[in-house]
Amino acid sequence: MNFDLSEEHRMIRDMARSFAREVIAPRAEKMEATGEYPYDIIQQMGELGIMGIPFPEEYGGSGGDWVGTHVCLEEISRGDITLGALLDVTTSVVGQELFVFGTELQKRKWLVPIAQGTAIGAFGLTEHDSGSDAGSVRTTAVLDGDEWVLTGTKQFITNVGLKNASVLLVAAKTGTATQRSVISTFIVPTDVPGFKLGKRYRKMSWNASATHEVILDECRIPKENLLGDPKRGFAQHLSVLETGRISIAAMAVGLAQACLDEALEYAKVRRQFGKPIFEHQAVQFKLADMAVAIELARNQYLKAAWLKDQGRPHTFEAVAAKLFASEMAEKVASDAYQIHGGYGFMEEYPVSRYYKAAKILQIVEGTSEVQRMIIGRHLGKFTV
Repeated sequence: MNFDLSEEHRMIRDMARSFAREVIAPRAEKMEATGEYPYDIIQQMGELGIMGIPFPEEYGGSGGDWVGTHVCLEEISRGDITLGALLDVTTSVVGQELFVFGTELQKRKWLVPIAQGTAIGAFGLTEHDSGSDAGSVRTTAVLDGDEWVLTGTKQFITNVGLKNASVLLVAAKTGTATQRSVISTFIVPTDVPGFKLGKRYRKMSWNASATHEVILDECRIPKENLLGDPKRGFAQHLSVLETGRISIAAMAVGLAQACLDEALEYAKVRRQFGKPIFEHQAVQFKLADMAVAIELARNQYLKAAWLKDQGRPHTFEAVAAKLFASEMAEKVASDAYQIHGGYGFMEEYPVSRYYKAAKILQIVEGTSEVQRMIIGRHLGKFTV
């Protein structure tokens, strides 16, 4: 059993780490404070090939794999979690669904610019009454001649409010009155008639990541914009969300590592009772627990990504990675805050930003409760 990263994976990690440290991190505080989106950074990420790591070169990608993608995602999130979120949605979810289920024409038209980083994607599943119960979407799609007509409202949609967000993948009901559970997936360009951008949500964190409501008011798209099997749109979404869970785990590890970095540096320079607080056992124990938890979460997301690359089942591993890493990140952020004491409450210290950013990781791509439900069902398949 070899736990070493390959030379290629180490190169990806080192490239992403340097980029995050030199380009992303110095601007992270300002991006969070102003909510201004860093289009220039995204352009650089595209030029470095970060957005297309797992896709073949013929579709604008780098010809890499999902281990490399998630190693990169960890490092980008270590610099700033909102850019990790953009990479998760664009590559792990939208790009992957286009690659796996798209026709050749759809891949050429929509995946190539995403993989090259010249465009980003958004994922339209959540609605007012369909959060964890994602199968209860109310948005409808009706075939009218050579066009699909979509009607409904989506909420909490990441990326869609940005000027380089070119496409939204939408889950919508297409079944008849006796087939209410039939959900299909559609490629919806953001510039078609009937596509309306709703309010931008005010959030406690991740302010540099645009999150909007989307209104589909008899939105018309070509018939050929149906993605994949019309009767398995929901299953398609679930399959890519499985990878999204690995991505959230990698993001959580990146955020937690940033917390440990800051807490360790602070503990070595902050003096109390005549010596650096790092020399107090209570502080050392916190730091030790943080380091152990981060390493366990890192190993778990890498295992899940490796299994995916091998074409092997990885549902349990992906869910376990997401559940453990997201809850770990909140605990590590809290401990980093505690080590900083009163200074942790001051926004000039990064741990304040990290602490606010950590909680949502337990919500997105399926809440912790949903992850436990999935694990419970998985355990129920086995007898003792």
